[in-house]
Amino acid sequence: MKVTFLDNSGFLAETDAAALLFDWWKGELPALRPGVPLYVFASHRHEDHFKPEIFALDGETQDVRFILGHDVRLGPRNRERWNLSPETAAKCRALKGGQTLSLPRAEVETLSSTDEGVAFLVTLPDGRTFFHAGDLNWWHWEGEDKAWNNNMAANFKKYTEPLRGRTIDLAMLPLDPRLGEAGFWGPKYFLELADVKKFLPMHQWGDFGFTGRFLEKYPEFAGRTVPVERTGQVFCF
Repeated sequence: MKVTFLDNSGFLAETDAAALLFDWWKGELPALRPGVPLYVFASHRHEDHFKPEIFALDGETQDVRFILGHDVRLGPRNRERWNLSPETAAKCRALKGGQTLSLPRAEVETLSSTDEGVAFLVTLPDGRTFFHAGDLNWWHWEGEDKAWNNNMAANFKKYTEPLRGRTIDLAMLPLDPRLGEAGFWGPKYFLELADVKKFLPMHQWGDFGFTGRFLEKYPEFAGRTVPVERTGQVFCF
């Protein structure tokens, strides 16, 4: 399995069964292997997770499907703005949290997000699982209303509960330095909730050293955390 970090929350995971492209909006996309289905995921409509140019990946020689958060709306106006053909639109599915989707070479489950859209849990035929959180995170902002932060904590724990005890081979989780030490809370909770084999941090806004600060506070996660150090970095698992 090869995984390329594209930028921010964008990853390309390539396996023999399928290529999984998550939240690509920036960064150079490597050449795709011919003959392998491409499943393109956009967790929600925020511009740092989604760009309409993903639909241009629908080529004649590639089996492409687009799996979108429900807030990425494919109404007539957006189809016209994005120059989305009826043929490409037919390859799109917009999902809410708590839904499932069977693809020829993958099973997709969605979780509700504490922000917009959904998070994705993808299982391949060989049983390997990939989790991309999108903006499902324990957001805690200093200066925000206390009731808002408390509600966020409650919703985060509620929405992540379907992962309890699940085995996840690769989890891509927000580790956001803008939150300060509160940015540690989300990934810590994920790693304690599920049996995550490998954790790739994302949503770091270029502050890759924040992973080191996370591991200084929680060294017990060092064996499962794979630091991301630069855009375009390739990981082989």
